[in-house]
Amino acid sequence: MTKKSTTSSHNVAETKPFQAVIAAPGFALGLRCTADEISAIEFLAPRAEIAATTLLAQEAARQLRCYLRDPTFAFSLPLAPHGTPFQRRVWAQIGKIPHGKTSTYGALALAIHSAPRAVGGACGANPYPLVVPCHRVVASNGGLGGFSREHGGLLLDIKRWLLAHEGVRGIRDTQ
Repeated sequence: MTKKSTTSSHNVAETKPFQAVIAAPGFALGLRCTADEISAIEFLAPRAEIAATTLLAQEAARQLRCYLRDPTFAFSLPLAPHGTPFQRRVWAQIGKIPHGKTSTYGALALAIHSAPRAVGGACGANPYPLVVPCHRVVASNGGLGGFSREHGGLLLDIKRWLLAHEGVRGIRDTQ
């Protein structure tokens, strides 16, 4: 029986080991990659770090730690192509949101001529959280909204921490 991860960014079946696990304040980041490209970054419950097993995993772990120390850090990682054309359009828009700022599901939907729920679905399918900063997308009512297809628990705690880490204030703790 394959165990499903309940805290990953996109609920991937954990059939392969992580190439690195990076500790963060109150959570961890699981990194999956080949020798040439990152295939997923997953939010995990707090756990011990696992040393990088490849050169790319070592570089990705270094960059993730840089972001955890400095939210203005700009990532430069080779990402494996994932997602539908629509999801990639949403992720490209999310990538334009500067650190310390947020946008709403509705504003992103307007920018790409879509609907807020569809944008939320694409956010939840993002395989590269932090690199594609889906935590910067919030509800139009000033609330947090969801995060990685979750509306509470560890993942919403991570979203709160990431926004605070980037200096975002004034987001209500509602959905």
